[in-house]
Amino acid sequence: MFKIGGEQKVCEVGGVKVGGQPGEYPCVCVSSIFQKGDKVFTGKRKEGFDEDRARNLLKTQERLSEETGVPGMADIVANTGAEFKTFIDFVSENSSMPFCVDAWVLKPKLEGAAYCAEKGLLDRMFYNSLTVWEKDLETEIKEIANIGVKHVLLVSFDDTDMMPSGRITGTQKLLDAIDKVGASFESIIVDTCVMNGPATAFCGIANRMIKEKWGFPAASAPSNGSYMDLKRFKDMWEFKGWSATDSALESLSAFFYHDMIFSGPMAGATRIMPAVAEAEAFLATAVYAENRTLPKDPNHPLFKLFPDFVEQIKQMG
Repeated sequence: MFKIGGEQKVCEVGGVKVGGQPGEYPCVCVSSIFQKGDKVFTGKRKEGFDEDRARNLLKTQERLSEETGVPGMADIVANTGAEFKTFIDFVSENSSMPFCVDAWVLKPKLEGAAYCAEKGLLDRMFYNSLTVWEKDLETEIKEIANIGVKHVLLVSFDDTDMMPSGRITGTQKLLDAIDKVGASFESIIVDTCVMNGPATAFCGIANRMIKEKWGFPAASAPSNGSYMDLKRFKDMWEFKGWSATDSALESLSAFFYHDMIFSGPMAGATRIMPAVAEAEAFLATAVYAENRTLPKDPNHPLFKLFPDFVEQIKQMG
């Protein structure tokens, strides 16, 4: 059930391993900071941000990662190259976590990547992202290759095929474009593009298909699905009710063939990372029942949170 055919690639970004067979390495939680609506902005975005609050978010996620065994990364969201410089400096100076540069518009995203190269941070950064809907995709690929980007996220989708198979054709289009311009990257991670909460199941199925076909680590952004229902579910069940659905969706995704999840605002790490840790311990136990192997990561949540149980199951043979 859990064993995936073919060689499985394990990428390493800033010391964090991503990929492999289910149960070997825990799912990585990538949390957003400086996104629209982030409470680190107490006034207008251009007026700056609350550094103490932002620092606390980073330190809290690092602490949770240490306590749970779930690796954390920062998704740095910016609108301009100048913003990226400020935010990258702040995150890299106040945290040891890997991070990605994330922008809807191409120009600032390239400027963010170039700044990481200038600062010697390319080992620690992944590029978020190459997409099938980018109009000037080949130019973008050439630019990031010239910058020296090592780790890249592909967002795969096919709007003519909403089923998991559409993520396969979308991935192939992006790989074809990379091949066409003669670029190569140390790490490729594939994000299978969330449509809504329950349709994140399509991402899990597509992730397994991608891992079987290419061996790439696979990801999606379950938070995009849960936040679509934020107002509706808060009206029905208040914040605690919605947050339960959010935690459930993130942890289900971690269990279901995800090497990485984009888990929403970093302020939510206190509920998401423990939920993902439980899911990863659950998965690792299921894998052990099937093939009698324990996680390769010595800091895996199963070891961190349930050491007595690990000793028990070792005696089960």
